[in-house]
Amino acid sequence: DVPIEELKIGDRVIVKPGEKFPADGIIIEGDTSVNESMLTGESKPVSKTKTDKVIGGSINGEGSVIVVVNKTGEDTFLAGVIKLVEEAQGSKSRTQDLANRAAFWLTIIAISLGTITFIIWFVLINRDFAFSLERTVTVMVITCPHALGLAVPLVVAVSTSISARNGLLIRDRAAFERARNINAIIFDKTGTLTRGEFGVTDLITFSKDINDKELLKYAASLESNSSHPIAKAIAGQVKDKFQVKNFKSITGKGTVGIINEKRIEIISPNYLQEKNINLDDARIDKLYTQGKTIVFVLIDNKLAGAIALADTIRDESRKAVQKLKEMNIKPIMLTGDNNQVARWVADEVGIEEYFAQVLPEDKSKKIIEVQLRGMVVAMTGDGVNDAPALAQADVGIAVGAGTDVAVETADVILVRSNPEDIVSILTLSRATYWKMIQNLIWATGYNAFAIPLAAGVLYPLGIILSPAIGAVLMSLSTIIVAINARFLRIIKH
Repeated sequence: DVPIEELKIGDRVIVKPGEKFPADGIIIEGDTSVNESMLTGESKPVSKTKTDKVIGGSINGEGSVIVVVNKTGEDTFLAGVIKLVEEAQGSKSRTQDLANRAAFWLTIIAISLGTITFIIWFVLINRDFAFSLERTVTVMVITCPHALGLAVPLVVAVSTSISARNGLLIRDRAAFERARNINAIIFDKTGTLTRGEFGVTDLITFSKDINDKELLKYAASLESNSSHPIAKAIAGQVKDKFQVKNFKSITGKGTVGIINEKRIEIISPNYLQEKNINLDDARIDKLYTQGKTIVFVLIDNKLAGAIALADTIRDESRKAVQKLKEMNIKPIMLTGDNNQVARWVADEVGIEEYFAQVLPEDKSKKIIEVQLRGMVVAMTGDGVNDAPALAQADVGIAVGAGTDVAVETADVILVRSNPEDIVSILTLSRATYWKMIQNLIWATGYNAFAIPLAAGVLYPLGIILSPAIGAVLMSLSTIIVAINARFLRIIKH
């Protein structure tokens, strides 16, 4: 055993079930599930296997694993989160500046009104010195710049805590405050609305002798021997596979092998034509119009079926788009893919407007184009090519922790690759701002009512406050501000 602070990059660590990972690293041996709730707010364990990254501070599940350390100390993910939270709590928004100025001027006003109160009672009304001084002290005691001064910082502290616990990291408080005014969200398609990896979307059979399940099992068994991205996507669909004999990969054309004494081939559309196999099927034509990748399965040289693949859409994307529409926020999609793919994805998630075939260097121009319509725009993305657009947007949101460049450019970082977190950050921004305004209204209203009362305007009616009562009211006003800020925790984000 060695202390955590003595760990070095490249060290190999055995992490047993129930133990915390001591630093960021990569699993080189073993399978497990990891509880990352302290970092992402997601209670469901995340499956991890060889080559997967783990985050220091997360808790290992049921399996022992060996991890090679790749980040230590201040370079770890958790240290970065702590730094971002500290910076967010230390940074000031426009509302904070307003509250600070108001608190300063309220202090000046309290001293001035206290002096004026003494002059009125002692000089003009000719009351005794003790009574006049008591009125002056009560005015100064009951006046509460604390409530004004704390109206915003308390809400900031609570909202920052809420966001960090839910995997929503705020880098720029001013941008987070602007998020309440967002009325257009531009999504980068790949990695945000979609998973950024191939997945099987459709199965089509051309023979009555085989069903979808059997077709997929034959294909997955054969493709499990290939390292091609399409092959990996198909192979990952089935756990229990057939044994394959005489496997062979034909570069640019497909794969072939023997399964259950049958010759199985998975080939590209071009190779299908080379084999002089003619296909006229409306189902296939429809898949092509959706921009999907299609491979064909041959059994003993006869066309048995087709498998369509595409960048798989996140289930959360549809929910996020629907929620944004309910908030009167216009969702827009941005992608470098062709128009067919863009239209299919947009239709699937419920987005009416999209920009297709956009080059990386032109993404920021599309942001400007939407801004020129008079809209306040948020941009979401996860890659290096999204960084200029994230910087151009009124609020830049890096999704899934993104790349280092995207994270450095973004105003808000979402630890999880969950589009619904975008809705959460906008909801939290609106709720946070409203709590700030509530506190400022309360603090201002309290002082507007309490100062004249302390000065003795109701003295003719027999109502007069002592300095002790003034101190109690002043404390209560601050407590109410603190309690109201805490109520932010019970708002559904």
